[in-house]
Amino acid sequence: MSAKTIYESWLNNPGLDEGIRKELEAISGDEKEIEERFYRELEFGTAGLRGILGAGTNRMNIYTVAKATQGLADYINSRENAGYAANAVAIAYDSRHMSPEFADISASVLNANGIKAYVFDSLRPTPELSFAIRYLKCIAGINVTASHNPAEYNGYKVYWEDGAQVSEPFDQQIMDCVNKVEDMLSPKLMPKQEAIDKGLYVQIGEEVDNAFMDAVYETVREKELVKERGSEVRIVYTPLHGAGIKIVPKLLKKAGFTDVHVVKEQEEPDGAFPTVAYPNPEVKEALKLAHELAVKVDADLVIGTDPDSDRMGVMVKDHEGNFRNLTGNLIGCMLCEYELRSLKESGRLAPDSYVVRSIVSSQLADQVAAAYGAELKEVLTGFKWIGRKILESEQTGKGTFIFGFEESCGYLAGPYARDKDACGAALSMSEACIFYKSKGMSLWDVAQDMYKRYGFVQEETISITRAGQEGLKEIAGIMDKLRNEPYEKIAEYPVVKFRDFTKPEETGFAKTNALYYTLENGWVCVRPSGTEPKIKYYIGVRADSPENAQKMVDEIRTFLVG
Repeated sequence: MSAKTIYESWLNNPGLDEGIRKELEAISGDEKEIEERFYRELEFGTAGLRGILGAGTNRMNIYTVAKATQGLADYINSRENAGYAANAVAIAYDSRHMSPEFADISASVLNANGIKAYVFDSLRPTPELSFAIRYLKCIAGINVTASHNPAEYNGYKVYWEDGAQVSEPFDQQIMDCVNKVEDMLSPKLMPKQEAIDKGLYVQIGEEVDNAFMDAVYETVREKELVKERGSEVRIVYTPLHGAGIKIVPKLLKKAGFTDVHVVKEQEEPDGAFPTVAYPNPEVKEALKLAHELAVKVDADLVIGTDPDSDRMGVMVKDHEGNFRNLTGNLIGCMLCEYELRSLKESGRLAPDSYVVRSIVSSQLADQVAAAYGAELKEVLTGFKWIGRKILESEQTGKGTFIFGFEESCGYLAGPYARDKDACGAALSMSEACIFYKSKGMSLWDVAQDMYKRYGFVQEETISITRAGQEGLKEIAGIMDKLRNEPYEKIAEYPVVKFRDFTKPEETGFAKTNALYYTLENGWVCVRPSGTEPKIKYYIGVRADSPENAQKMVDEIRTFLVG
């Protein structure tokens, strides 16, 4: 059917939500807008749904969420272990517009299909959902969030019983069930009170919070040092109007960090994100208010978490006393160095210890791991692959997971969760700060020392947005051209190895849409974003000085995108 025909079928449906109806009536006659909203159904991919809020099949609304949940319910009930005792789903949500409503309708659909829903009583961090799935022995989890995307977005992520986002074969099997749901506009629902009376709707909160914080606290490597001297670290924290405010301040206080200053203007959860254009702690501008407060109170450390508190950004003082933003790669490598050093010096580093990074993350981590005798494991982009390595260790009894990270400000120290955790990362970075301070070093000193020991590594990620139907076609065209005509040189640097990750028989990884060029002293990876309408270019180089490293990055960037 054409987009116009589907639009009219929605508009003429007598049971349509009145808010949705008014929104559709407002675009009557706007053929371009109707086409954009109805030319396809919002794709349920391996990570679930993500899109712009609004009426239409290609938008996030109660109907697209209900359809996704019905597909998930159908899959759960098709399994051999069907039954109320085994079939429970944990549901969390963040501060975005419509997040509580999407959580409620998800629970209602699950309940109508005989599946118990454990629903948090208010917004919670993504990593706490990952923890709760295993803590409550659920078969799956739903997280209503669009992470760090702009305010007009929301999303819906599906997790499996191991606490990680779904991966094969479950992802494709769930997608197949979602695609079989034909009537989007007549979801199967159960009223909340009926579900409560039947024991199918269960509200959760403080008990899970405390268990989660206890689990995170167990990853602290230097508990006594933090208890004794944690008050010496002055920390500025901003939750960027998100879920981190529920956990991060309490967690820092629990460990012994008592000199914590929260950015008041960004403390309250607010899906409009009124003080930032883009609530992403990777972006310097998002930490502007935190920076101003840090200067005012003379802080040692600035920490920011995104709306669902799975990503962490950091600022530290350089030798001149100026606050500097650290890249996601550098934060990851510094945390990796700290975790391994602390365990090694105290004699607690297991001989089978390993750390994990994604293919687009800093290869400086390889040098760090080797220096401490730990194995470095490389995985595809997406934290579920790091979660998969942890699960493999649990199942086989081989390997001790220490730390995993992605360049996009995602970190995890310990196996208590299976997704990136800004709450735990905030604690780890604060702990590293006092650990090095006790040795007369600042975090900036640590970064410079690492470069001197391991080589000057410089990385940069270039994101190019191409929104809408035409944008998706353009991104696909760029990938096809690069795949069919791979570079022999990038700038003046010969390509020594080319990997096309759509060919698992050649790469040894699961199939994914990414291209990887290895240079003699660097690398470039190109891939479309899995969650945003962007194509991303990842650049990494190693040189004998920071100036030469920057020169190489500049030359490669110019060659790739001008």
